[in-house]
Amino acid sequence: MSLQLRILNLILRAGAKRRVAATTDPLRVRREMARGTSWAIVPPRGLCLLHRRCGGMPALSLRVGQVAHDAVVLYLHGGGYVSGSPFMYRGLAGRLSRLSGLEVIVPDYRLAPEHPLPAAVDDAQAAWDDLVAKGYAPDRIILAGDSAGGGLAFLLLARLCAAGTPPAGVIAFSPWTDLSGSGESYRENVATDVILTPARIRKCSEDARGELASDDPSVSPLFANFEAPPPVLIQHSMAELLSDDSLSMAERLRSFGCDVLVQSWPDTPHVWQFFDGRLPEAREALEDAAQAARRMLKM
Repeated sequence: MSLQLRILNLILRAGAKRRVAATTDPLRVRREMARGTSWAIVPPRGLCLLHRRCGGMPALSLRVGQVAHDAVVLYLHGGGYVSGSPFMYRGLAGRLSRLSGLEVIVPDYRLAPEHPLPAAVDDAQAAWDDLVAKGYAPDRIILAGDSAGGGLAFLLLARLCAAGTPPAGVIAFSPWTDLSGSGESYRENVATDVILTPARIRKCSEDARGELASDDPSVSPLFANFEAPPPVLIQHSMAELLSDDSLSMAERLRSFGCDVLVQSWPDTPHVWQFFDGRLPEAREALEDAAQAARRMLKM
């Protein structure tokens, strides 16, 4: 564990975890998340950030240096389905572009509780359809996302597999795949998770799914079907509450014949990749993710 990681864990446990636990109003959650993460964002040098429309919604296009002309990453941001934005992810997505040599598109999908699931899945589908309409072949698109965005990537994957048009692969950072909270890590990792609390996750689940059941496959990809899925990389922390979401999702995918690589880190916080530029563990994880993306695309 690096010194930077030790310090970050102390900061998050002392500050972020308390704020996360105390904040329940969605509008305040969005403000707190934007303000609380601003110090951590370190965009890479040479970042070209363009505002565009993708699937009828606002989106950001991020690229650093020369990028492939025929391949792209569709990145779905985290935030428990109730917060987060493409601009907040300019650091992580920009670094992923620089390391992979790929353009990264981050759509501004609709948020709950104003727009409960499956609204976000419909928006992700619209962004996918827009990229295909622009000439990207399905097997030249990487799906990626973190936390709720990682779960959203798998929800979209289930739709694409059912349609017979899977992507080149999926990369997920600490994905939230089980809105029913059935994993043992929800109880075993209460003390070790430095950001999330069980109560906060339950509130996000209620806001995100509206009237749908928490184990409905249209909101929890852990219970969805994946016919002929592409390769998947999952990175997660063994200390986080959502640890079992990653491990169980991997087993679910393998039951459909998926080639899944799981990278388990011992002491990192939830979505530590967000801290690239400040945390060496974040850079190492993103380098592995970028290499995985290039393998999936056979670059």
